Amino acid sequence: MTAISKTNFQFPNQRKVYHGKVRDVYDLGDYLLMIATDRISAFDHILPRAIPFKGQVLNQLDAFSMQQVSDLVPIWLTDTPDPNASFGIKCRPIKLEMVVRGYLAGHAWREYQAGKREICGVAMPDGMQENEAFPEPIITPSTKADEGHDEDISREKILSQKIVSEETWEMLSKYSLDLFDRGSKIASNRGLILVDTKYEFGFYQDQIYLMDEIHTPDSSRYFYADGYEDRLRSGQKQKQLSKEFVREWLMAQGFQGLEGQSIPHFPDHFIEEISKRYISLYEILTGEKFITPPQEDPLKRIEKNILQFLDQRR
Repeated sequence: MTAISKTNFQFPNQRKVYHGKVRDVYDLGDYLLMIATDRISAFDHILPRAIPFKGQVLNQLDAFSMQQVSDLVPIWLTDTPDPNASFGIKCRPIKLEMVVRGYLAGHAWREYQAGKREICGVAMPDGMQENEAFPEPIITPSTKADEGHDEDISREKILSQKIVSEETWEMLSKYSLDLFDRGSKIASNRGLILVDTKYEFGFYQDQIYLMDEIHTPDSSRYFYADGYEDRLRSGQKQKQLSKEFVREWLMAQGFQGLEGQSIPHFPDHFIEEISKRYISLYEILTGEKFITPPQEDPLKRIEKNILQFLDQRR
Protein backbone atom coordinates (compact mmCIF):
# COMPACT_ATOMS: atom_id res chain seq x y z
CA MET A 1 0.00 0.00 0.00
CA THR A 2 1.67 3.19 -1.19
CA ALA A 3 0.78 6.26 0.88
CA ILE A 4 0.90 9.76 -0.62
CA SER A 5 3.05 11.94 1.61
CA LYS A 6 3.34 14.96 -0.68
CA THR A 7 2.64 16.15 -4.20
CA ASN A 8 4.64 18.59 -6.28
CA PHE A 9 2.89 18.95 -9.64
CA GLN A 10 3.02 21.70 -12.24
CA PHE A 11 -0.36 22.22 -13.93
CA PRO A 12 -1.36 24.63 -16.73
CA ASN A 13 -2.11 28.16 -15.41
CA GLN A 14 -0.75 27.20 -12.01
CA ARG A 15 0.16 30.26 -9.95
CA LYS A 16 1.36 28.67 -6.71
CA VAL A 17 0.92 25.67 -4.46
CA TYR A 18 0.28 25.59 -0.73
CA HIS A 19 1.06 22.47 1.29
CA GLY A 20 -1.34 22.32 4.23
CA LYS A 21 -1.50 19.80 7.02
CA VAL A 22 -3.32 17.29 4.83
CA ARG A 23 -4.16 18.91 1.50
CA ASP A 24 -1.91 20.32 -1.20
CA VAL A 25 -3.75 23.29 -2.69
CA TYR A 26 -2.95 24.35 -6.26
CA ASP A 27 -3.96 27.89 -7.23
CA LEU A 28 -5.14 27.91 -10.85
CA GLY A 29 -6.35 31.49 -10.99
CA ASP A 30 -10.11 31.63 -10.51
CA TYR A 31 -10.15 28.01 -9.35
CA LEU A 32 -8.45 25.83 -6.80
CA LEU A 33 -7.37 22.22 -7.11
CA MET A 34 -7.11 20.44 -3.77
CA ILE A 35 -5.28 17.13 -3.56
CA ALA A 36 -5.93 15.14 -0.40
CA THR A 37 -2.68 13.44 0.58
CA ASP A 38 -2.42 10.60 3.07
CA ARG A 39 -0.77 12.83 5.66
CA ILE A 40 -2.35 12.85 9.10
CA SER A 41 -2.14 15.61 11.68
CA ALA A 42 -2.95 15.93 15.37
CA PHE A 43 -2.44 18.75 17.86
CA ASP A 44 -1.54 20.99 14.88
CA HIS A 45 1.43 18.78 13.95
CA ILE A 46 1.84 16.69 10.82
CA LEU A 47 2.67 13.18 12.01
CA PRO A 48 5.70 11.39 10.52
CA ARG A 49 3.93 8.52 8.72
CA ALA A 50 1.18 8.78 6.13
CA ILE A 51 -1.93 6.55 6.22
CA PRO A 52 -2.73 4.49 3.09
CA PHE A 53 -6.06 5.47 1.43
CA LYS A 54 -6.76 8.22 3.98
CA GLY A 55 -6.68 10.96 1.34
CA GLN A 56 -9.06 9.09 -0.94
CA VAL A 57 -11.46 8.50 1.96
CA LEU A 58 -11.43 12.19 2.90
CA ASN A 59 -11.82 13.43 -0.64
CA GLN A 60 -14.64 11.10 -1.63
CA LEU A 61 -16.48 11.45 1.66
CA ASP A 62 -16.18 15.22 1.47
CA ALA A 63 -17.58 15.28 -2.08
CA PHE A 64 -20.45 13.04 -0.94
CA SER A 65 -21.15 15.26 2.07
CA MET A 66 -20.91 18.52 0.12
CA GLN A 67 -23.58 17.40 -2.31
CA GLN A 68 -25.87 16.54 0.59
CA VAL A 69 -25.81 20.12 1.89
CA SER A 70 -25.66 22.09 -1.35
CA ASP A 71 -29.28 23.18 -0.85
CA LEU A 72 -28.36 24.84 2.48
CA VAL A 73 -25.34 26.92 1.43
CA PRO A 74 -23.36 27.57 -1.77
CA ILE A 75 -20.43 25.15 -2.00
CA TRP A 76 -17.00 25.74 -3.48
CA LEU A 77 -16.75 22.24 -5.04
CA THR A 78 -17.56 21.77 -8.73
CA ASP A 79 -15.83 18.49 -9.68
CA THR A 80 -13.64 15.59 -8.49
CA PRO A 81 -11.24 14.70 -11.33
CA ASP A 82 -9.51 11.96 -9.28
CA PRO A 83 -10.31 9.98 -6.12
CA ASN A 84 -7.80 12.19 -4.30
CA ALA A 85 -8.58 15.51 -6.00
CA SER A 86 -11.26 18.19 -5.81
CA PHE A 87 -11.72 21.18 -8.11
CA GLY A 88 -13.76 24.28 -7.41
CA ILE A 89 -14.17 28.01 -6.99
CA LYS A 90 -11.38 29.98 -5.33
CA CYS A 91 -12.88 31.90 -2.43
CA ARG A 92 -11.45 34.49 -0.08
CA PRO A 93 -11.19 32.54 3.18
CA ILE A 94 -12.81 33.80 6.37
CA LYS A 95 -10.21 33.41 9.11
CA LEU A 96 -12.46 31.41 11.42
CA GLU A 97 -13.25 27.79 12.07
CA MET A 98 -16.90 27.45 13.01
CA VAL A 99 -16.80 24.59 15.51
CA VAL A 100 -20.22 23.17 16.43
CA ARG A 101 -20.50 20.91 19.46
CA GLY A 102 -23.54 18.81 20.24
CA TYR A 103 -21.85 16.87 23.06
CA LEU A 104 -19.33 17.52 25.82
CA ALA A 105 -16.32 15.73 24.36
CA GLY A 106 -12.73 16.24 23.25
CA HIS A 107 -11.34 19.74 23.79
CA ALA A 108 -14.56 20.97 25.44
CA TRP A 109 -14.42 18.10 27.96
CA ARG A 110 -10.76 18.77 28.72
CA GLU A 111 -11.66 22.41 29.45
CA TYR A 112 -14.62 21.29 31.57
CA GLN A 113 -12.44 18.86 33.53
CA ALA A 114 -10.10 21.77 34.29
CA GLY A 115 -12.99 23.51 36.02
CA LYS A 116 -14.05 25.87 33.25
CA ARG A 117 -17.76 26.37 32.67
CA GLU A 118 -17.39 28.61 29.64
CA ILE A 119 -15.80 28.03 26.26
CA CYS A 120 -15.49 30.73 23.62
CA GLY A 121 -17.83 32.87 25.69
CA VAL A 122 -20.50 30.16 25.69
CA ALA A 123 -21.71 28.82 29.05
CA MET A 124 -21.59 25.08 29.75
CA PRO A 125 -24.05 23.78 32.39
CA ASP A 126 -22.80 22.43 35.71
CA GLY A 127 -23.13 18.74 36.49
CA MET A 128 -22.44 17.39 33.02
CA GLN A 129 -20.46 14.23 32.36
CA GLU A 130 -18.13 13.38 29.53
CA ASN A 131 -19.90 12.73 26.20
CA GLU A 132 -23.27 14.01 27.45
CA ALA A 133 -25.37 16.02 25.00
CA PHE A 134 -25.62 19.76 25.47
CA PRO A 135 -29.19 21.07 25.80
CA GLU A 136 -28.67 22.60 22.34
CA PRO A 137 -25.65 22.51 20.01
CA ILE A 138 -23.20 25.33 20.74
CA ILE A 139 -20.80 27.22 18.46
CA THR A 140 -17.24 27.50 19.77
CA PRO A 141 -15.24 29.22 17.03
CA SER A 142 -11.48 29.28 16.73
CA THR A 143 -9.09 31.47 14.82
CA LYS A 144 -7.73 30.03 11.60
CA ALA A 145 -3.99 30.34 12.04
CA ASP A 146 -1.69 30.33 8.99
CA GLU A 147 0.96 28.79 11.21
CA GLY A 148 0.91 27.31 14.69
CA HIS A 149 -2.11 26.65 16.85
CA ASP A 150 -5.67 27.72 16.18
CA GLU A 151 -7.07 29.45 19.27
CA ASP A 152 -10.52 29.59 20.83
CA ILE A 153 -12.24 32.93 20.36
CA SER A 154 -15.57 34.36 21.47
CA ARG A 155 -18.25 36.03 19.36
CA GLU A 156 -17.52 39.30 21.19
CA LYS A 157 -13.81 39.22 20.29
CA ILE A 158 -14.58 38.27 16.69
CA LEU A 159 -16.75 41.37 16.35
CA SER A 160 -14.46 43.70 18.33
CA GLN A 161 -11.45 42.62 16.27
CA LYS A 162 -13.54 43.06 13.12
CA ILE A 163 -12.69 39.59 11.84
CA VAL A 164 -16.19 39.60 10.35
CA SER A 165 -19.17 41.94 10.59
CA GLU A 166 -22.11 41.17 12.87
CA GLU A 167 -24.24 40.44 9.80
CA THR A 168 -21.67 37.95 8.49
CA TRP A 169 -21.34 36.35 11.93
CA GLU A 170 -25.09 35.79 12.13
CA MET A 171 -25.09 34.20 8.67
CA LEU A 172 -22.10 31.99 9.51
CA SER A 173 -23.82 30.89 12.71
CA LYS A 174 -27.06 30.04 10.90
CA TYR A 175 -25.24 28.12 8.18
CA SER A 176 -23.18 26.23 10.78
CA LEU A 177 -26.16 25.15 12.87
CA ASP A 178 -28.16 24.19 9.77
CA LEU A 179 -25.23 22.13 8.49
CA PHE A 180 -24.78 20.45 11.87
CA ASP A 181 -28.47 19.58 11.97
CA ARG A 182 -28.28 18.06 8.48
CA GLY A 183 -25.09 16.18 9.32
CA SER A 184 -26.65 14.87 12.53
CA LYS A 185 -29.67 13.52 10.66
CA ILE A 186 -27.49 11.84 8.02
CA ALA A 187 -25.34 10.27 10.75
CA SER A 188 -28.42 9.12 12.68
CA ASN A 189 -29.74 7.34 9.60
CA ARG A 190 -26.45 5.42 9.55
CA GLY A 191 -26.46 4.48 13.23
CA LEU A 192 -24.00 7.20 14.23
CA ILE A 193 -24.06 10.35 16.36
CA LEU A 194 -22.37 13.48 15.03
CA VAL A 195 -20.71 14.72 18.21
CA ASP A 196 -18.88 17.82 17.00
CA THR A 197 -17.45 19.17 13.79
CA LYS A 198 -16.01 22.27 12.14
CA TYR A 199 -16.97 24.30 9.08
CA GLU A 200 -14.94 26.79 7.08
CA PHE A 201 -16.32 29.48 4.85
CA GLY A 202 -15.14 32.07 2.36
CA PHE A 203 -16.39 34.84 0.12
CA TYR A 204 -16.82 34.64 -3.64
CA GLN A 205 -18.29 37.72 -5.29
CA ASP A 206 -19.53 38.92 -1.87
CA GLN A 207 -21.44 35.69 -1.25
CA ILE A 208 -20.56 33.22 1.50
CA TYR A 209 -19.49 29.78 0.29
CA LEU A 210 -18.81 26.58 2.23
CA MET A 211 -15.16 25.60 1.80
CA ASP A 212 -12.64 22.94 2.77
CA GLU A 213 -14.10 19.65 4.05
CA ILE A 214 -17.22 18.68 5.97
CA HIS A 215 -18.35 15.71 8.05
CA THR A 216 -15.12 13.76 7.52
CA PRO A 217 -13.22 11.89 10.27
CA ASP A 218 -10.61 14.68 10.22
CA SER A 219 -13.13 17.45 10.81
CA SER A 220 -15.74 15.58 12.85
CA ARG A 221 -16.23 13.22 15.76
CA TYR A 222 -18.76 10.39 15.57
CA PHE A 223 -20.08 7.99 18.20
CA TYR A 224 -21.91 4.76 17.50
CA ALA A 225 -25.55 5.31 18.49
CA ASP A 226 -26.09 1.70 19.51
CA GLY A 227 -25.19 1.42 23.19
CA TYR A 228 -24.49 5.15 23.61
CA GLU A 229 -26.93 5.62 26.52
CA ASP A 230 -25.71 2.50 28.33
CA ARG A 231 -22.10 3.56 28.01
CA LEU A 232 -22.96 7.08 29.19
CA ARG A 233 -24.79 5.81 32.29
CA SER A 234 -21.98 3.42 33.24
CA GLY A 235 -19.25 5.99 32.58
CA GLN A 236 -17.60 3.91 29.87
CA LYS A 237 -15.71 5.36 26.92
CA GLN A 238 -17.91 5.81 23.89
CA LYS A 239 -17.30 3.65 20.84
CA GLN A 240 -16.40 6.10 18.14
CA LEU A 241 -15.33 6.57 14.55
CA SER A 242 -13.16 9.66 14.30
CA LYS A 243 -9.58 10.80 14.60
CA GLU A 244 -9.89 11.16 18.37
CA PHE A 245 -8.49 7.67 18.95
CA VAL A 246 -5.26 8.85 17.27
CA ARG A 247 -5.07 11.82 19.65
CA GLU A 248 -5.74 9.52 22.60
CA TRP A 249 -2.95 7.18 21.50
CA LEU A 250 -0.57 10.12 21.19
CA MET A 251 -1.52 11.43 24.64
CA ALA A 252 -0.93 7.97 26.11
CA GLN A 253 2.59 8.18 24.66
CA GLY A 254 3.09 11.57 26.32
CA PHE A 255 2.53 13.78 23.26
CA GLN A 256 0.09 16.69 23.07
CA GLY A 257 1.94 18.92 20.65
CA LEU A 258 3.59 20.96 23.37
CA GLU A 259 7.03 22.51 23.07
CA GLY A 260 9.82 20.05 23.76
CA GLN A 261 7.67 16.96 23.17
CA SER A 262 8.72 14.46 20.51
CA ILE A 263 6.17 12.87 18.20
CA PRO A 264 6.10 9.11 18.91
CA HIS A 265 6.65 6.58 16.14
CA PHE A 266 3.54 4.91 14.70
CA PRO A 267 4.02 1.12 14.54
CA ASP A 268 2.87 -0.69 11.39
CA HIS A 269 -0.15 -2.30 13.06
CA PHE A 270 -1.41 1.11 14.22
CA ILE A 271 -1.02 2.55 10.70
CA GLU A 272 -3.16 -0.33 9.41
CA GLU A 273 -5.75 0.22 12.16
CA ILE A 274 -6.06 3.93 11.32
CA SER A 275 -6.53 3.11 7.62
CA LYS A 276 -9.23 0.55 8.41
CA ARG A 277 -11.10 3.01 10.63
CA TYR A 278 -11.13 5.69 7.94
CA ILE A 279 -12.43 3.21 5.37
CA SER A 280 -15.06 1.94 7.81
CA LEU A 281 -16.42 5.43 8.43
CA TYR A 282 -16.61 6.07 4.69
CA GLU A 283 -18.62 2.90 4.12
CA ILE A 284 -20.95 3.54 7.04
CA LEU A 285 -21.69 7.16 6.13
CA THR A 286 -22.08 6.64 2.39
CA GLY A 287 -23.59 3.16 2.41
CA GLU A 288 -21.16 2.34 -0.40
CA LYS A 289 -18.25 -0.06 -0.63
CA PHE A 290 -14.87 1.67 -0.60
CA ILE A 291 -13.10 0.94 -3.87
CA THR A 292 -9.33 1.04 -3.83
CA PRO A 293 -7.69 2.43 -6.97
CA PRO A 294 -5.65 0.23 -9.35
CA GLN A 295 -2.25 -0.78 -8.05
CA GLU A 296 -0.24 1.84 -9.90
CA ASP A 297 1.86 4.82 -8.89
CA PRO A 298 -0.79 7.07 -7.25
CA LEU A 299 1.07 10.27 -8.12
CA LYS A 300 1.19 9.36 -11.82
CA ARG A 301 -2.52 8.46 -11.74
CA ILE A 302 -3.48 11.73 -10.06
CA GLU A 303 -1.41 13.81 -12.48
CA LYS A 304 -2.81 12.00 -15.53
CA ASN A 305 -6.44 12.34 -14.43
CA ILE A 306 -6.10 16.02 -13.55
CA LEU A 307 -4.33 16.91 -16.80
CA GLN A 308 -7.08 15.17 -18.77
CA PHE A 309 -9.73 17.00 -16.77
CA LEU A 310 -8.09 20.41 -17.26
CA ASP A 311 -7.61 19.74 -20.97
CA GLN A 312 -11.33 18.96 -21.35
CA ARG A 313 -12.21 22.28 -19.68
CA ARG A 314 -10.34 24.35 -22.27
